[in-house]
Amino acid sequence: MGKNLVIVESPAKAKTLARILGSDYTVEASYGHVRDLPEKADQIPAKYKKEKWARLGVDVDNDFEPLYIVSADKKRHIQTLKKALAGADRVLLATDEDREGESISWHVLELLKPEVPVHRIAFHEITEEAIRAAIDNPREINLNLVRAQESRRILDRLFGYQLSPVLWKKVRTGLSAGRVQSVAVRLCVLRERARRHFRRAVYWDVEAEFEKDGTSFSARLARLGRSGQMGAVATGQSFDADSGELKAGSKALWLERRGDVEDLISGWTSPWSVTAVTEKPFSRKPAPPFTTSSLQQEANRKFRFSAKHTMRLAQRLYEGIELGGERVGLITYMRTDSLTLSNKALSDAREVIARRYGKDFTDGPRRYKTRAKGAQEAHEAIRPSEISRTPEAMSRYLTGDERKIYDLIWKRTLASQMTDARLRRTSIEITAAGVGGETPRGIFSATGKTIEFPGFLRAYVEGADDPKADLADREVILPPLAEGDALAPTAVEPSRHETQPPARFTEASLIKELEKEGIGRPSTYASIIDTIQRRGYVEKRGNALIPTFTAHAVTQLLEKHFTDYVDTQFTARMEEQLDDIAEGELDWLEHLRAFYFGNGDTPGLEQRIADEEPKIDYPAMQLGVHPESGKAVVVRVGRYGAYIQHKRSDEDREAATLPAGLAPADLTLEMAVELLAQAVIGSQELGADPESGQTVYLCRGRYGPYVQLGETPERGSKEPKPKRASLPKGLAEEEANLELALKWLSLPRTLGTDPESEEKVIVASGRFGPYIKRGKDTRSLTADDDVYTVGLERALELLAQPKTRGRRSARTVLKEFPDNLQLLDGRYGPYLTNGELNASLPRDLNAAELTAERAAELLAERGKPPKRRAKK
Repeated sequence: MGKNLVIVESPAKAKTLARILGSDYTVEASYGHVRDLPEKADQIPAKYKKEKWARLGVDVDNDFEPLYIVSADKKRHIQTLKKALAGADRVLLATDEDREGESISWHVLELLKPEVPVHRIAFHEITEEAIRAAIDNPREINLNLVRAQESRRILDRLFGYQLSPVLWKKVRTGLSAGRVQSVAVRLCVLRERARRHFRRAVYWDVEAEFEKDGTSFSARLARLGRSGQMGAVATGQSFDADSGELKAGSKALWLERRGDVEDLISGWTSPWSVTAVTEKPFSRKPAPPFTTSSLQQEANRKFRFSAKHTMRLAQRLYEGIELGGERVGLITYMRTDSLTLSNKALSDAREVIARRYGKDFTDGPRRYKTRAKGAQEAHEAIRPSEISRTPEAMSRYLTGDERKIYDLIWKRTLASQMTDARLRRTSIEITAAGVGGETPRGIFSATGKTIEFPGFLRAYVEGADDPKADLADREVILPPLAEGDALAPTAVEPSRHETQPPARFTEASLIKELEKEGIGRPSTYASIIDTIQRRGYVEKRGNALIPTFTAHAVTQLLEKHFTDYVDTQFTARMEEQLDDIAEGELDWLEHLRAFYFGNGDTPGLEQRIADEEPKIDYPAMQLGVHPESGKAVVVRVGRYGAYIQHKRSDEDREAATLPAGLAPADLTLEMAVELLAQAVIGSQELGADPESGQTVYLCRGRYGPYVQLGETPERGSKEPKPKRASLPKGLAEEEANLELALKWLSLPRTLGTDPESEEKVIVASGRFGPYIKRGKDTRSLTADDDVYTVGLERALELLAQPKTRGRRSARTVLKEFPDNLQLLDGRYGPYLTNGELNASLPRDLNAAELTAERAAELLAERGKPPKRRAKK
């Protein structure tokens, strides 16, 4: 056998394949895409710089010929591949089996131009059996997949590079439009608008508590009225979200006031009577095995992992870990929308289920059909490469987050092949009546649920986007009751409720919405969500995705002038057309021409921009009419962020900066008017600084109130900026006075000189709290230290202690060793540190067995200085 060169996209995957294939194969990594369209002007080759299309990187007049360049950081990897090719008799392109992987293989082939035989091999799991089978069944590069990926790249470049300059001129410089990103942003904006327009409704009902045979349960008022004229009591679903009133045509009884409910309660007499009991068996089917989107959604629901972090973890599990001296892939390929499991996986799953839970929990293979719109690439679902590798057995080889993802995939795969859960739902109606029929009768309902056979629930319970849905899924046991039984409530209380605005998207629910609408594909969801956050269109708070005022301005402009391009159906059709190109059913060049130049009476992107740009006004979010002037109050986006604007006349304008972090749905007209009034009042004088004689002001800024020493120089002036200090958290503006302001402005202050280094020691307050500084060396103050009174002696004491940086100070200490050496629980697993060097533990080393001697050796062998955050 001659020498074989195998090319994959990542070094981790290369390492795993090299272990499996042995010495007859050289395995090298391309490190992702080897070439791409130029991102910066200095990347454009000199001979193309004067071409009118050079900035685009696509020659639209020459069949959309792309200009591919090899970036500086990729050139050394290409040289490595060329060197390896020199001694090879055959090249095997083994990149991932999706469009991105096919494209990488094609680009590698275009650059290397090998004169030896070249074959494409593809596998969806990194096991010896799968890789050997792929080598035995090679194929050619699928040029349809390559064209589909190239078309997507060109479309995204044309859309972004042509529309983004429009946003620079009409909204703010530095903004970007994206073919899919802008649609995802619009979905978030539409949800935020619904929250802005939402009108809260208050309604009441009654909750009663009962006890029978030692079992307590509650029932809620469901219907109300007299014999033959019973009506349903209004619930949250009865109200219109935009008006806060009952929906048109609703016959629900709205209990608006507490007094109405109290009158009912006082009119009912005890005991009450059980008037209906129904029992109904039902079953629940297990969820199918994971696809890319469902894995991202579930990891976000259960662990609050971002889609990007989930895919990073899944990539590591797929590419391989050290396992008993071997490097093996633990899961199948993680970018897929297939729900298929191989026959071997089905058989292995049944064996593990029978052994672990019993034969009653499996009754034959379950096969699932993909329902996602525009599903592509018929791989397998995401599953363990060997189902016999249990999470417990793999635990010692994985980091904390890797363990969570592997456990999730393993349990979901197993549960998908288990029997249905069998449950029983019991519904009870209890009637409360008064004396003489003066008080309307109330019918209360209680629902119980018991699990008769757990089935798949023994292994796995799917998460929910709505926490209330989780609560509703729990088992609720009711006591045995029969019609005619008398029940005396132990408590009867009025219960007040408010309707809730539509929930903001989470990463999980946004991915679900994108998939439902057919927008994006498995390989793009994580990058879409990462992009809209990175570019400032969406902020993540907790698990909620909140669109910014910038997102509102951009969406408003695109909706008005480029409606199709942010329409979900239009974008989904484009995705389907890319799928058609991948299947060889649509000519890629015709598709690009129609999009850019137009087709018949339908103008293309180029003409649409030329027609619409002159018509575009500066977008503004309308808040309402000012109560004094009767003129509009709007939100605009400027160079320094969002602000409120009110034009009393062309000469008389008011503006106020919006507080940082304010969500668009939370901004009311009343709040805007108050901010405008505060801006008119301006800064408040607190007094004069006795040392400098300068005036001390209380001011308001984007990030809240602050004090300032002296006047603010004119914009463009070379005078130094005045000294400023934010008010401490929790302190109201009204509490600020000259004495406190001077105290806050006293920082930073010099404590003295270190007698050893002769450097100044300074105490200051920063973004992460108060700290001591000596040269470039810093230490945080403890909770017991006062930043305004701490002295030089204490500062030197703190500086003598080992340094912990940023979030590392909050890490859990797992073990302590001599010489300030500690074993900490880090984000990516346990690691060693002495404050100056960090060292990760080998995957095959159990942290519980780590000795002081071995810890010192590891730090000496693997220790590296902690990475510093790059300055923005």
